[in-house]
Amino acid sequence: MTAHLLIIEDNPTNMELAEYLLRFAGYTPTKAYDGAAGLQLIEAQRPDLVICDLQMPVLDGYEVLQRVRSTPAIQHLVVVAVTALSMPGDKARVLAAGFNGYLSKPIDPETFVAELEAYLPAELRAPRSTRSA
Repeated sequence: MTAHLLIIEDNPTNMELAEYLLRFAGYTPTKAYDGAAGLQLIEAQRPDLVICDLQMPVLDGYEVLQRVRSTPAIQHLVVVAVTALSMPGDKARVLAAGFNGYLSKPIDPETFVAELEAYLPAELRAPRSTRSA
């Protein structure tokens, strides 16, 4: 069984690319286009990994994370920030806020899935045989 992944991203182009790469790798991600919708899906579905943009409408990524970390049933959820914020110090601020990881945009299609899989236990990673060459 592969991991249940949730992508929270308000930019349709970024969402499409992330979803495509994850599907190609053998995952079936769930999608939310703003932080509030993402938080509802987190609470309802309890994904194994959340891929979360930081700058979004309704609730930004920091607010999503704060609510996740303050809810005992989901506080240990793995949340990786994927963001265009890539100035010196941004990664340190993101990690200090409590995100488990940080990936900068634009994402690298060659490494995106592997970078995310580093946050998953081996048994939840998609089998390599499902990936086309």
